[in-house]
Amino acid sequence: MIASMTKRTIFDSILFAYFFCVAMLAIFAPSQAEMLNLGRNTLVFAIGLVLGAMISYGLNKASLKTLGELIFEPAYKKASAEEVSWTKQAWSYQLILFLVITFTVGSIMTKFSLTELLDEDGFAGAARLFKGLASPNMDLLPRAVLNIIETIFMAFMATALAIPIAFVLCFFCAKNIMKGPVGFAVYLILRTFLNVTRSIEALIWAIIFSVWVGIGPFAGMLALMIHSIASLAKQYSEIVETVNEGPIEGIMSTGATRLQTIWFAIVPQVVLPFISFTVYRWDINIRMATIIGLVGGGGIGTLLIQYQGQAMWPEVGTIILVIAFVVWFMDTASAYLREALK
Repeated sequence: MIASMTKRTIFDSILFAYFFCVAMLAIFAPSQAEMLNLGRNTLVFAIGLVLGAMISYGLNKASLKTLGELIFEPAYKKASAEEVSWTKQAWSYQLILFLVITFTVGSIMTKFSLTELLDEDGFAGAARLFKGLASPNMDLLPRAVLNIIETIFMAFMATALAIPIAFVLCFFCAKNIMKGPVGFAVYLILRTFLNVTRSIEALIWAIIFSVWVGIGPFAGMLALMIHSIASLAKQYSEIVETVNEGPIEGIMSTGATRLQTIWFAIVPQVVLPFISFTVYRWDINIRMATIIGLVGGGGIGTLLIQYQGQAMWPEVGTIILVIAFVVWFMDTASAYLREALK
């Protein structure tokens, strides 16, 4: 109960602080330099948090359910609560205000403009571009096919090399296995490391490895492999955390070691989901491999950026056609394979 109240108050406080900061921004319309004033912005947000906590407390005292209470209210309270019209609750107005403010600020920050979108000159330029894309130069097809084959093998090698590493790491990243102070410390360190690794996009890894090993498919494959290890280890570990505890207790009661327990009680339960996620990851790597070539990662992406930079749109159209066909084929094949593994 206390935990849900704390979560509710924190959520409402942050939401009201957001409203307060946007209001201050709209009223005072600070310059770019003032917007980068960390001390002032921190103070404004802190004041917003305090005011938010006070407003949240007052609304809940008045039996006006806030958005925080709606989300974090315990299930038993939701089941026994009386039906009240949404117009008589604070959460509905919070949600509407949040959406209106966010869309308004988003439009300003992204400089959204229907005038520019419907500009006659811009539209004519886009029409010329699409005309070129719709008239692919088939003389380039053999070279594009050769490059897409390279791209497919980049994705395959990255996935194949990532599987054994992610398979081993996932058990160290599963909370139900890494028990005790030492185990939990290892779990926490590894999960944090993998989260940081996964947060760095494959494009960035491709740039790093392009400097490290040189521009080409090897750099792209390494970038995909690093990203795949982090992603697969996370997905695998989450599957391990949901296994049935019955077989584990049964194997442990025979005096089995931890390694034997994992191999005979956990692995049989997770092997099919692991295969399904691995196939899906290969599918993702195929798509990502077509993009990392833009930064020197090899494959068809390198060819794409070469012709796009020269505004050779018929050639770009041919490359897009090949990429679209391969992505469609791999997506369809992997979907059937995942369905068969269920």
